[in-house]
Amino acid sequence: MEISNKTIVVTGAGSGIGRELTFQLLKKGARIAAVDLNEKTLEETIQLAGENYKDRVSKHVLCITEKAKVELLPEEVIKAHGSIDGIINNAGIIQPFIKINDLSYETINRVIDVDLFGPLYMTKTFLPHLLKRPEAHIVNISSMGGFLPVPGQSIYGAAKSGVKLMSEGLAAELIDTNVHVTVVFPGGVETNIMTNSGIDPDKIKQMDAMKEKSKALSPQKAAETIIKGMEKNKVRVYVGKDSKMMNLFYRIGPNSATKIIAKQMKFLLD
Repeated sequence: MEISNKTIVVTGAGSGIGRELTFQLLKKGARIAAVDLNEKTLEETIQLAGENYKDRVSKHVLCITEKAKVELLPEEVIKAHGSIDGIINNAGIIQPFIKINDLSYETINRVIDVDLFGPLYMTKTFLPHLLKRPEAHIVNISSMGGFLPVPGQSIYGAAKSGVKLMSEGLAAELIDTNVHVTVVFPGGVETNIMTNSGIDPDKIKQMDAMKEKSKALSPQKAAETIIKGMEKNKVRVYVGKDSKMMNLFYRIGPNSATKIIAKQMKFLLD
């Protein structure tokens, strides 16, 4: 997909990868409808984008789990920019590092609502508009945990694997249309998703130490990789060496890969 002069909706634009996607897409000539639940951080993104882009970015404070509000969003975007050419379903949360046996249904429902139903609501709502465009694109952010089991993130993984299969199925359904679909599998990326998800501060410190040791990818590099995949109309994009490596490892030896991940994550569940 050619990015220049396209209108793209980015969820989770208030921080992390979503913020970097906004910056880089604007620099490539896109118009951005920036969506986030947190109005303060969303406004920071717009301010940091700079005066040169103020007429090409609009702010939309929205929780993607509220279907009725999501269904009103296309009208707002069209009013601001005149058209809609793409959506990037980036917003997401992880679960506390807790085994399923100890998770509350309230937490389970919240994770599934944000990570699976949110992208579904966005996709269903915007697809009729995208089908009318000469060229359009849907990008859904899954996770390395969407194809590889991670103890303590089983519900998050279930939601993200749902995003994976939904996206791949949608890509097949739209194969003869003007709408392309990309599903993205980030590995370790330096974002504040853990803080935004309400994870215990001690667990965050432990994960930060692990990311430092494994040299987690920057949000800037992650966004760059995602946009390149979008421009090339790739169905699957693996972000980071860890994601690429574990995808191959899991395909070759799923049992061995599962044991290695379980061993690495065990300290977070003790």
